[in-house]
Amino acid sequence: MTEIVRKPSIIQRLYTWTMEKSAHPHAEFWLALVSFVEASFFPIPPHPLLGLMCLANPKRAVRYAIICTLASVAGGMLGYSIGYFLYESVGLWLLGVLGLTDAFPSAACYLREFGAEIILIKGATPIPFKLLTITAGFIHMNFWTFLWASLASRAFSFMLVGILFRLFGAPIKAFIDKYLIWVTGAFLVAVVAGFVAIGALSGDKGEQKVDKCSGATLESIGLDRK
Repeated sequence: MTEIVRKPSIIQRLYTWTMEKSAHPHAEFWLALVSFVEASFFPIPPHPLLGLMCLANPKRAVRYAIICTLASVAGGMLGYSIGYFLYESVGLWLLGVLGLTDAFPSAACYLREFGAEIILIKGATPIPFKLLTITAGFIHMNFWTFLWASLASRAFSFMLVGILFRLFGAPIKAFIDKYLIWVTGAFLVAVVAGFVAIGALSGDKGEQKVDKCSGATLESIGLDRK
């Protein structure tokens, strides 16, 4: 029988490319670059790369986490700018490529209703950061609110990963290597669930806001753009 050889998916190839950078002489530069672009358009999060680098050199884990945090916030500012100035020409295309178009209307609605809470809690949820950065720019969210909330959220996320990989690095990496496609799929499916869970934390008013935003459309948020 002829053995069928399956080519790696785009996600898998991007993941492999990202992982190769952990052993590069300029690994810190690649860590910063991946963190920067992931906040606005790159589909692979920097956490696996951060984890490998922390595992290889635990004493520099805090330094790596700081690099990730600052680069990601800078990338978030790029995403904010895309949403603010270039949504129709670039933002819509990016969301389509990333498979986030359907989640965008609800994201815009939730950001308007809950503001910084969404970005802060994002550090403990599977909501893609790039979705929030582009959306925040689109709705003209207060820039300074966006900036401090992003800084707090990203710092929490990367420091947590750095510590976990330092303690349990090998098992976590093995899991990601084996179940990358499933993890990526679950990550995207959890976007809507993440927003619903966040809204539910706010009680009755939160439930009303969730109901309101669950049916949001591009037309409704476009007409009400602030």
